Parts: sequence; structure tokens; C-alpha cells
Amino acid sequence: MLTRQQAVALEKASNGEFESLSQAAAARRDAHWGHTLTYSRKVFVPLTTMCRDDCGYCTFVQKPGTPGARIMTPDEVMAVVREGERLGCKEVLFSLGEKPERRYPEAREALARLGHRSMTDYLVEMCDRVLRESELLPHVNAGTLDDDEIARLKPVSVSMGMMLENVSRRLLQRGQAHFACPDKVPVQRLRTLERAGRHGVPFTTGILIGIGETWAERVDSLLAINDLHRRYGHVQEVIVQNFRAKPGTAMAGHPEPSLDDMVRTLVLARLLLDPEISLQAPPNLEARFAAYLDAGINDWGGISPVTVDHINPERAWPQIDALRRATERCGYGLAERLAVYPRYLRRPERFLSAPLASRLAGIARNDGLALAQCV
Repeated sequence: MLTRQQAVALEKASNGEFESLSQAAAARRDAHWGHTLTYSRKVFVPLTTMCRDDCGYCTFVQKPGTPGARIMTPDEVMAVVREGERLGCKEVLFSLGEKPERRYPEAREALARLGHRSMTDYLVEMCDRVLRESELLPHVNAGTLDDDEIARLKPVSVSMGMMLENVSRRLLQRGQAHFACPDKVPVQRLRTLERAGRHGVPFTTGILIGIGETWAERVDSLLAINDLHRRYGHVQEVIVQNFRAKPGTAMAGHPEPSLDDMVRTLVLARLLLDPEISLQAPPNLEARFAAYLDAGINDWGGISPVTVDHINPERAWPQIDALRRATERCGYGLAERLAVYPRYLRRPERFLSAPLASRLAGIARNDGLALAQCV
């Protein structure tokens, strides 16, 4: 594995040096993950579009008074869940703005009408309802969480997630991507990652590249993730996501990272991270799949036959059959996985509640991937 010094030097590696490192990254992927890439068939539920943060690149978040600002009702959530169930999905990914009730009275009032005081309270209720009324399993992306929130969510969700994005405090300065974002303070996000580890929660995290960070800050972000995983063994996957400029945001004119930059970062991640951590890149943000495969990824992430990517709604999901053909052209198979990776199914006493472990066992193959389902 790369040292920090070697990882920082990779920024200036020649094409020849980089080619050797890329081959090493792909070989590490093949040695640990074999010649099958995975994906999760899921529905995305944007439980609320309100958020107390003002990230410079985000179009998901809507302020009260704008047409898109809302909290989904239980009936709206379950309508999406039932459609996903009909089409063979196995995962419900709850995404939501962070703690809007702490900033907006409109959010507090909307939650009160639903019988709750916080978004976490409402999220727990909806995860529980999904488990009671469907065969799907919840994964929650609720942002920064304290110990009590994680403890309450663990029995009703098979996994959790939160993008670290970057450990740079410099990005909190005025004019930077995370200015006016109390939940993007690096120490708060790292504490959430650590709490998830202490509670034994299979966790998804990652970095967002191209938002003004330096190469060394990317290195340090990946190292911080890896250090926590070495302590707790809970980081099931790391996403490397490329920034996309969107009209109407503070960063609408900010340059996007190139394909070469993305590929080099994926190689960096594969060579820095423990090989048991799944490495993922979103397939709807870049159509040249072979470049990602050559860089050492082993997973395409969540793909939905029902819902759009609510974070990047302008970028359609690839059809699963088309993704399979593209993956096979590169010499790899494609298989469906569950919202929790196979190795956690082998240690349910540490990472899963008994009811969730039982549910997962019923839809998992012997190797821990998802049983095929005709739809």
C-alpha cells in the first residue's frame, strides 16, 4: 500500500509511472474482488429537500418558500417503496437534507404535523414502516449523527452512509464550497464515521473531487477513512464522486474534474485503502466505463429502475442491461448485491440486529450477494 508521501507524489506521476500504478490498482481489485463487479438495485427516497447547510454546488436542497421544499408524507414514501418492490428492488436509500428543523420553523411545523420533533425521529418511523410493510431494506444517508441517533437507526436500517467529502477546513472559508455549512465541518463528519464504527454499523462514505480541494487534501481524506476502518472494520464502501457544475448554484462556473483526474483519484483510492473496502464510482456521471474499470473499481453503486438520482437529476441512470454489456465488454461480470456487503452477513452479532440478519439471509446467496429475482 502507498505511504502518504508516495500518494502525494502520485499527483505528478508521469504517464508511464501512472500506467504501472493503474495496473497495480486493477490487480489489487482482481485479487480481492475477482472478475465480477456489483451494483445495488434500489429506490431513492428524498425524505426532505430542506437542509440547514448551503453547499456551493448543491441543487438538491430547497429553502422553505420555494416550490421544491418539502418533507415527503408516509403515503408518498410507501408509494415509491411499493413500486420498487414490484420491480425487484431490494434497497430503499433514504436521502435527506441535514437537520432542517434546527434552522427553519417551516421544517419544525411540517414535522409536528407528522407527529415528530426531528427528522431523525421521522426517519426512524419510516424505516420501521418499510420493514413492516415491504420486503425492502432501508439504507439511510442522514448526514452527521450523534450516538443516540445511530443507536436508534441501527435496528431499522441495514446500513448507513455519509460522504466525508473532504477533511480540509480551508473549504469552510468564505467563497469555498463548504462555507455556511455547519455539518461539513470535518471533525463533525469524522466523529460520525467513528461513532458508526463503535456501534458496528456497515457504513458507506467517500470523497467529492473537484470542489476546490488540493491533491494532498484528497490523500488525507482517504487516509482518515482508512484509519477509522482499520480500527472498527465498518467502512464497507468508498465512493469517489466527481463534482458536476449546476446552473443556479454558487459554483455554476467552477471547472469540473477531468476524466484523467477522476481516474488518477480512483487509482489513488484503490492503492491507499484496505483492499476489503469496496471502491465505487457513479456510472451516471461518466459514460466511459472502461476507464473506471481499469482504475480498480469493483462496484457501480445504487441503480434504480424507479427513481432518478435526486442529487444529479440531469444524469440518468444507465439501464442495468446496458451496464452489464459494457462491463462484460471489459472482461468482467455484473452481479446484484445487497445494501450490506457479504462480509457483514458473516458477523451479524457485531453488525446487524437479529431481525435484519434474518431478513438478509432470506434474500442472499451463499456468497452473500443478492438472490436473482424475476420481475
